[in-house]
Parts: sequence; structure tokens; C-alpha cells
Amino acid sequence: MQVIVAGGGIGGLAAALALHGSGHEVTVFEAAPTILPLGVGINLLPHAAEVLGELGLFDALSAQSVATRELIYFNRFGQRIWGEPRGRFAGHATPQLSLHRGALQGVLFDAAVERLGTGRVLCDRRLAGHEQGGGRVEALFLDRAGAAWKVSADLLICADGIHSAARAGLYPDEGPPIYGGRILWRGTSLAAPFLTGASMIIAGHQDQKFVVYPISPPGPDGRQRINWAADLAIARSLRREDWNRRGDPADFLPRFEDWRFGWLDVPGLVRSAEAIYEFPLVDRDPLPRWSHGRMTLLGDAAHPMYPNGSNGASQAILDAQALVRALAAHADPVEALAAYEAERLPATAAIVAANRRNGPEQCLQIAYERAPNGFDRIEDVFAPGELEAIAARYRVLTGLKHASEPPVR
Repeated sequence: MQVIVAGGGIGGLAAALALHGSGHEVTVFEAAPTILPLGVGINLLPHAAEVLGELGLFDALSAQSVATRELIYFNRFGQRIWGEPRGRFAGHATPQLSLHRGALQGVLFDAAVERLGTGRVLCDRRLAGHEQGGGRVEALFLDRAGAAWKVSADLLICADGIHSAARAGLYPDEGPPIYGGRILWRGTSLAAPFLTGASMIIAGHQDQKFVVYPISPPGPDGRQRINWAADLAIARSLRREDWNRRGDPADFLPRFEDWRFGWLDVPGLVRSAEAIYEFPLVDRDPLPRWSHGRMTLLGDAAHPMYPNGSNGASQAILDAQALVRALAAHADPVEALAAYEAERLPATAAIVAANRRNGPEQCLQIAYERAPNGFDRIEDVFAPGELEAIAARYRVLTGLKHASEPPVR
């Protein structure tokens, strides 16, 4: 079939590559004038990394990433609450990959340009609307100068992000994304490895948190590129989210000035940042439908969520896999899109809801509420098996549970 993908982000490019790999003729239209390696760090969970591996991208991605060994939660005093192995270290067939978002975007973009063919990845083309009829869908795109292009295809896959024009056309009364009451300041710094050199750390609690993990192997000087995010409760955000807005450390660093754990110097890491970006924590309520005839939503256009559990990009990639699987199973593309929605909408809606309750990070908040001044023994704070159950429930919810794990109660 001929397929239009609106949106050249991670979800859109993953969908385009998966669709092309299944024999469909795909064209990608991206609103930005050019696709640049923007952003900071990102995690690919094992099931998402496996999907990209099946597309022949694993070697290119692993060369620019760190295979995460462990995830550990600490309180604001650096006391360990809970930890678990990740990726292959947890028994998965594929590692969890931590890398720069721009590196992931670049690998996907280069593969799409090479495989889809000349003129199949077009920038400066913003989706402005679509119409359906006669077994086809016609999409309207505009460039920044106002010129219009009408393109006809069998299917329209809208992966045009949290401010999706397609979603707004379907649900014009939805309004802007919902602010979650917290601001994230994100950056990368070159620093010496900490702990295993492949550890992901989340410290603090719901209203004040610091996330840190390496996204590149050590260089000749022994330093790694370290991704970090400082997260603070702020009653109101007056600015629209924009991953490219520069942040000011004066707005958050004083709150983390004494966060020095011996193995990690939080203020030192922030002060050595290559760049800092500010982003309000936002999501949207789950929709009743994604698929309407021969068009559907995918990725952040369908299910924007808080970044708890590293599920944003990973769930978009799983969308792409499910879409291709549905198209292979149903001769009627309208039925296929309905089947894709039936599989993915409830699954991602559950993650949106869980992340609003702190997702796997709820252990941080429980520890803070029960022991706000720290503890001598974590066993005095949590009942036996309580921490394991919190982690296991979230793994099942996000599709990360592997066969060797016992049933979750």
C-alpha cells in the first residue's frame, strides 16, 4: 500500500522503516525545515531496542550508546532504596540502550533516507488536514511560505507529536497539554563515570528529583557524556513546552546544592553542563479513539505521557511494530487500523495513568513520606516484598516482564 507518515520524529521514522520493511511504499512529511540531532538523553527499553534490531539498526545504535546495567533509586541523602538489573543484565535478549536523542534520531533518519528512496523524506511539510473517500485518504501539507501540497495514499499515519494537528482536527475542543505541576531542567555533562559506569540513578521524591545516567562510552580522557534531569514541583507553568528552550541553573540549582553523595556530585554535574534545557512536565488524557477510517495516530500524537519509566520513545516504537503486525493480519486496512488501536490504546492509556501516579518511581515518594529524614535500614521502611512488587507491576504494565519472572500478585 501507499502510506503517508506525518511526522519525522522517533515514532514516525520507526513506523516508516517498519512499514517499508513490510513492503509498503512510504513517504514521510516532517514539519520542521530540517531534521536536526536535538535534545538530550533517552532510553530504549529492551522490547523497543529489539524492534529496532529487527530493522537492522542495532549495531549503529549500540555503537553510540551505553547498555544500561542497573537502575537504582535513592533518597535525597543518597541512601539506597531499591535497585534492579536492566536489559541483558536482567535476562532480556536485548539490552536497554541509553543514548543521545539526536543519535537515535540520526540513525533512524539516515536509514529512512537510504531505504525509502529519493524524495521520500520531505521536510518543511506541516500537516494541515485530510479528507477520505473512494478507498483513499488525501492529506494536505503546507510549507512555511504557505505553499500547499495535496498527497493521496491508502493510509495516513499521524505521528506529529504532542501538538498533533491531526489530533486537534479530530478533537478540536481538547485544548493544550495538561501541566503536571513540575518543571524539568535537562542537560548533558562530560564527567568521570559513577558507580558501574552504566548505572541509571533516580534520587529524591515526587516534588524534588534528580535523574542521571551515562549516554556514551568513556572517551580517551576517561570521561563519559552524562545525561541528567532536575525535576522540581512548580505550581504553575506559563510557557509552552519546547525541548529547545534554554534553562537557567539559577532557577533550580540552589535546591540541589547539598546533593553530594560521594559517588555523585549533583551541583558539580550541573555546573559542567554543555547546555541546559527547560521543559514543563505535560501529558494528555487518553482518547476514546485513534483510528478514523484510513488514518490513525501514533506515538506522542496518540499517547503523550510523563517520562517516568523511560516509556515515551519506547512505546512509540512498539506502536510501529503493532501497526505493521495489524496490517499483515488484516486484508482490509480500515480493519487493520482498528485492530492496531484495540491493541495499543488501552495499553498506553494504562501507562499514562500509572505515570501520573509516579509509575515505578512511587517507591521514592513512599520512602519520603515514611522516612522524610532518612533511615538506618530500608527494611524498617518497606515491608518484605513491597519494593519488588512495585517494580514488577510496572514492568508487566509496560510489556517488559520476561518469561523467567514469577507471576505478579
